[in-house]
Amino acid sequence: MTEWPDLSGRLEEGGHVLPVRVYYEDTDFTGIVYHGAYVRFFERARSDFLRLMGIHHKELAEGAHGNALAFAVRGMTLDFQKPARIDDILQVHTSLSEYRGARIKLDQLAYRGEELLVSAAVTVAVITNEGRPTRLPVKLSEKLARHAPDDLLDG
Repeated sequence: MTEWPDLSGRLEEGGHVLPVRVYYEDTDFTGIVYHGAYVRFFERARSDFLRLMGIHHKELAEGAHGNALAFAVRGMTLDFQKPARIDDILQVHTSLSEYRGARIKLDQLAYRGEELLVSAAVTVAVITNEGRPTRLPVKLSEKLARHAPDDLLDG
């Protein structure tokens, strides 16, 4: 089986970029992307960002780094600027804005070419199987540090 290296997007300086094609299922009756579809686009981008850093949901759930862990979205603020339409090719940019203890904050931007369509500020909590917040294991925190903007590391 041939691997698709671009299926998970790519890591770039300052974060991650995931290409997303808009399909009919992503749109409402007007052919414009339904607002809830952006949440799915952003989720895929966050998952692939972590995957390319070497942080895998399955390994976390299986307890490969100590206790079984998961990521849970604690909060998300979306700002819709312009609509996307069927067959558009979008790029979802994801970057770390903060990570500390049990909390990871990310900025996510959906572009069509150079045009910003939607932005999201996302807070993710690291939780145990019981749903309790817990610190990210040191090894995983170090992986995040390798992809954090310089100003996060300095502060």
